[in-house]
Formats: sequence, C-alpha cells, structure tokens
Amino acid sequence: MVQRFATLVTVLLATRAALGGELLYNGIELPDNWPPRAESFAREQPVLPPYLSSPPKVIRIDVGRQLFVDDFLIEESTLTRSYHQPSWHPESPVFKPETDWERHRNRNIPFAAPFSDGVWYDPRDRTFKMWYLAATGVFTGYATSEDGVRWTRPKLGVARWGDNLLNIEPVQRDSSTVWLDLEETDPARRFKMMYYRAGLQMRVSPDGITWSESLGAPGGSSDRSTFFYNPFRKVWVYSIRGGERNVGRCRFYGESPKFGVPLWGHFRELPRWACADRLDRVKPVEYVGECPDLYNLDATPYESLMLGLFSIHAKVTEGDRPKINYVTLGYSRDGFHWHRPDRRPFLDVSSDKDSWNYGNVQSAGGGCLVMGDKLYFYCSGRNSRRDKDDGTGGSTGLALLRRDGFASLDANETGGTLTTRPLSFSGKRLFVNLDAPQGELRVEVLDADGKPIAPFTGDNCQPLSVDATLREVRWQGVPDLATLMGKPVRIRFHLKSGRLYSFWVSPVESGASLGYVAAGGPGFTSNRDTVGTAADKGPSERSDLKSK
Repeated sequence: MVQRFATLVTVLLATRAALGGELLYNGIELPDNWPPRAESFAREQPVLPPYLSSPPKVIRIDVGRQLFVDDFLIEESTLTRSYHQPSWHPESPVFKPETDWERHRNRNIPFAAPFSDGVWYDPRDRTFKMWYLAATGVFTGYATSEDGVRWTRPKLGVARWGDNLLNIEPVQRDSSTVWLDLEETDPARRFKMMYYRAGLQMRVSPDGITWSESLGAPGGSSDRSTFFYNPFRKVWVYSIRGGERNVGRCRFYGESPKFGVPLWGHFRELPRWACADRLDRVKPVEYVGECPDLYNLDATPYESLMLGLFSIHAKVTEGDRPKINYVTLGYSRDGFHWHRPDRRPFLDVSSDKDSWNYGNVQSAGGGCLVMGDKLYFYCSGRNSRRDKDDGTGGSTGLALLRRDGFASLDANETGGTLTTRPLSFSGKRLFVNLDAPQGELRVEVLDADGKPIAPFTGDNCQPLSVDATLREVRWQGVPDLATLMGKPVRIRFHLKSGRLYSFWVSPVESGASLGYVAAGGPGFTSNRDTVGTAADKGPSERSDLKSK
C-alpha cells in the first residue's frame, strides 16, 4: 500500500498547474521564468522567500514530516518557537588520519575528512560509506562502518597510492561531492561524483569505488563548488562558487534533469543564488572581523523540505589558526529561496587550540543521516597549524540532533495552541514528534469555518504525554482520518508543558511519512521513509542527544 501511495504522490509531483508555472508537491506554484534571476545579491536586505509572504491557499502535506522551521504551515499560534543545536558525539573526531598516505608529502600535514565528499548509508549492503579528502588536497579516500561511529579503511585493490584510495585521477583534487542516487535506473550510474581539479569534473560509478572516465565539465567554476539532488522537482542542482565585489565568495545556481551534461559556459551566466548577508555579521567577539563570505552551500532533501548547510567564512586572521569556517542552517520549500532564521553556528569551531575543530569546519555531502530518533551530521575540522608537524590536521567530527529537531513550538504549564493554514492530505493517520512527558497534547480538526469536525474534537482526542519522535494521535470511537481525505481542513494543536517538533499524515499504521531521508539510515530501503516505525527506535534517554 505504501508503494502504491508513493507512486501516486510521485505522479502528483510531476503535474503542472493549468495556468502559470510548475506546481510543487506542497502547493507552491513557481513562476514561468525559473529559476529567478536577481540583479544583485541580497547582501544588505535578506529576502523573505515568496512562499512565506504569499503561501498557497491550501497546502498539500502528502510528502514528509511537516517541520515548524518557519511560518509556512501556521495561521495563528500562541506557542513559542525555539531553534535547537546539536551536541558533539563524545568520540569526536570519529575518523582521523592514521596512515602515511593521509599525510601530505611536502607540507607533512595529516588529513582524513570530507571536504563535502559524502557520508551515506547504502541500503543495498547495509553499510555506512564515507568518501573523504586525504593528504590535504591530493587523494580521495574511502571508509566504511557498521554503526556510523567506528570506521575502517577497506583494501580496494584499485588504488595507485594507498590501500583505500580511489582510482579517479587522485592527484591534486580540491572540493568534491559524492551522491548515492537511489532513484537511478542504470546500475552503472548509481553513484555520482563532481570534483574540482583544474576545473570541474563529473563521473559515475556502480559501487562508489571504480569510477567512469570523466563525463566532462558542467561549466566554468571556481574550486569550492558542489552539487546535490532535489527529488521534489527531479533536478540536479549545482552550487557554484563565484565572487562579486562587496559580496565576496557567493553562490550561483545551475540545475539540470540529467547529471553529466554541459550546462553553462562561465558561471556568471548562471542566476545569482546565495551569499552571506548583514545578519551573518553579528558574531561572538572572537569572530569580529571583515564582513563574512559564503564559503560553501551544501543541501539535502529532508522530509518535506530542502535542508541547506551554509559554510560561513568569518574572515578572521589569528596567526597560524586555520580559516574560521562554521556551518549554519537554512531551509527551502521551493528549492531555490532560503529562509535562515537562526544564524548561530550549527557546526562550530572550537576556541581550544588543541581541538580537532580549531578551524575550518565544513559540511559533508548528503547532509545528515537518519538514525532512528536521531540525526547524524558529519563534518570536517582542521587544526593544521604549520608550526607543529604533529598537529591533528584534518579530522571528521560527528554531531547529534533529535530527529526533526531543528525547531520546536513550545508551551509552558499554562498551555497554548497552534492552528495550521488550510491543509489537504491523502493519508488517514495523524502522527506527531512530541516531547511532553510531563505535559499533554490534544488535537482537533477544523472545517473551513474554523469549527471542530466531530468526532475529531479536542475533547474527544486521546491526550498524549510522551517523549517520542513518532506517535499516533487518536480519537475515541473512530479508527482514523479517512473521512477527511482530500478535504481542505485546519489542524489545531493544544499543548501544555512540552515541545512539538513536527506532524504528518500517513497512509499506513507504521507512520511512514513518504518524506526524504537525506543520506539515509538503517531500516530505510530507498531515499524516502516508506517504513515508519521499522526505522524508528523511540525516544532517547541519553542526555547528550537532547536538544539544547
């Protein structure tokens, strides 16, 4: 049933509005001229995404968990929004240079960490896989893991320089991205790679180990350019590094339905996309310096939206300290416009001179993995001070966040309510991600006039007092929401002493969201959540996994 429902949703995603531009899965209609072309970057006045200033009359919620990172879903609320940050795994760095070929031969600096590259869970062989930069800009390395924490370097038998180095012209590469494409029908193209070596190069692979000859360059670019897949619109998106006066490093946007074809000449032919802006200038004292740059922008599909990882270059010079780059988050519901409500570093550098992440923290390709009730974010950090040959160089850290834990809507003991905009759904079971073990959540469904629809009233709702990332909402005397399928309704949440992270309507009892699961995780069989509770481990009791 889940697969048939997913097929139906896929067909809906491919439809277009009778008039105007492309109609997205959530009801957003794109303009005819897409992608938009701005005359200049929004450096001084960040632009609010158009879907927030003018949301659809009815929002479709058939794809993914619905997150409260913005006001897209909210008509009115007395709850308080909080944005949350992850905690470092206690074993960070979980992967660090240990071999001779992970040490640069001239500069003698050890390095083993993603420079985007990629960290994925492959459902085919149920293995965590990491591609990483070895020896500070020389090789691409490959590692595997059974749990995402303890990594090994397999002997590949295809390397020219070391046991686990890949046969992809390994000398003198810069930034790279590896993408596990679980929608690909050609087995030889299951993995995609784009990397910079005197220009962008693109390759494909059946196993992520043995790669094709170069497919050519998509177009002109600077070194720190990356790519990702937007499955909501079925396009490959190229995050191209460029630069402009008074903006510094910034991003230009390219897209294509097919990976591996020429797309543009000079990157300035592409639409202007993203840059650091005036809100990025407010930093702790240690970061005060010139106006920051946008050093990189990785992105990944997570549930019902695109999650952006913005690497901000603080442009502070502190002797032999590596560049101060830290990662902040952004969210997009149309795949182009970003909302960045929390400018605090999400993956941050450390002020400890001996720490693995003393400088230059960068995100990993794939964004994050879904590990039951947690999200795993991998990143690189550097401490390659040139005055110490035994420095930690570049290593790989791991940060943990509650699933859907980017933002919550909170209530104290007095309580409050949240009422959504008009919604429509094809599922029949309502689920929530809720942290309220000492509180209570009740839910009611309203008609077009704002009146509760019996029997889906607040008084008839079975109250929830749990800490769980997946829990069904039920009403007395009725099995599900089947009678409301396809009808525009509003949902009102009544919350006391708790945090509400997300909600969704599933077609099945397992709570499968049919949303996208970034770089995957144990239990998932595709790039979407079609399994629900089969991949969920319930609430965590470990204090280091609680949202801060």
